[in-house]
Amino acid sequence: MDFSHSPQAQTYLQRVRDFIEQSVLPLETKLLSEWAHAGNRGPDWKTWTVSPHVEALKAKARAQGLWNLFLPDEKLGAGLSTLDYAPLAEEMGKSFLAPEVFNCNAPDSGNMEVLWKYGSEEQKQKWLVPLLEGKIRSVFCMTEPDVASSDATNMKATALVHGDEVVLNGKKWWSTGLGHPHCQIAIFMGVTDAQADRHHQHSMVLVPLDTKGVHIKRMLPVFGEYDAPYGHGEVWFDEVRVPKTNVIAGPGMGFEIAQGRLGPGRIHHCMRCIGAAERALALLIERGVSRVAFGKPLVNLGGNRERIADFRIGIEQARLLTLYAAWKLEDVGAFGAMTEISAIKVVAPQLLQAVVDEAIQMHGGAGLSQDVPLTALFALARALRIADGPDAVHKGLIARLELGKYKGRSSGA
Repeated sequence: MDFSHSPQAQTYLQRVRDFIEQSVLPLETKLLSEWAHAGNRGPDWKTWTVSPHVEALKAKARAQGLWNLFLPDEKLGAGLSTLDYAPLAEEMGKSFLAPEVFNCNAPDSGNMEVLWKYGSEEQKQKWLVPLLEGKIRSVFCMTEPDVASSDATNMKATALVHGDEVVLNGKKWWSTGLGHPHCQIAIFMGVTDAQADRHHQHSMVLVPLDTKGVHIKRMLPVFGEYDAPYGHGEVWFDEVRVPKTNVIAGPGMGFEIAQGRLGPGRIHHCMRCIGAAERALALLIERGVSRVAFGKPLVNLGGNRERIADFRIGIEQARLLTLYAAWKLEDVGAFGAMTEISAIKVVAPQLLQAVVDEAIQMHGGAGLSQDVPLTALFALARALRIADGPDAVHKGLIARLELGKYKGRSSGA
């Protein structure tokens, strides 16, 4: 196996790194402060606005060809493989703004991949094109408030075919991006045929948010923050009717689409985690060498040097494991790389959480403030240990696959 980046990927990596350092990070603190004091933090998402600074950065990135880098299509994106895109995602993870600036932010990137891979020509023209152009935003509606959504077979929301229409009913929440002023389209996952085999019960349906019966109930805070102007929303679908042509790839294809969507998406998430962990470690070290207590720099107190060494080891291990998962995904597909994809989803967010927690400790009271981005990074890490499947679910899958290797073998007893 070879994890080296292609010449094209190396070029993009340097360009992305330079753009983030020169154009994004210098403005990030200002923009986050601007959002915090512009009435954007409360639960009323209808008052949220999009910063013109972000739109300007997006236009600048697009003009430089740093746009839709996640999409492995040479005409619509950069034409990079998942393995080649991985280090770019890591660089973007060092900034809260960079993913959107390059039009590579979740859940839009995953939704665009779904439409690119599974969408009809009509669906692509109507929704994929404006998403690729960054003119609109989207949301993915899967998790439900009334059931344990880590088990997709628990899903209660329905997408029933009636003639030329699909009728949607159900409650969804933690739908990231629902509060964004430019969010116009949702991908809704629901049960179409409860009697079919477990892999063909569900469908994914495109639902314009202005459709009758779509009710956005609220935005959900994460540790007290609403993540404006994106938001994580609760939305109810009450007898929502859309044309049958809005079903992606046909009824019963929801599970297959979900697996195709989540594989690359989890690698993107994990590489961004690693980038965020690098940023947190840098903040930890900068604080540790610049502050003095009890006559010594903080870095020389209380085993901090060993912690730094452990974090460097952990970051390198997580990066290698994620690159291996990306390589295997391309080599054998999502189903053949299930162990590796689940493993990185456990490892990367836990690593980020550990590094950020220690960085907060090193900063003392300042680490709990918004003067440094550590509380936001901690919230990100903790949320990702639930999003796209809780740790326990991923470990359960890994254990099942591992035990399956020994099925039918004699115990020797």
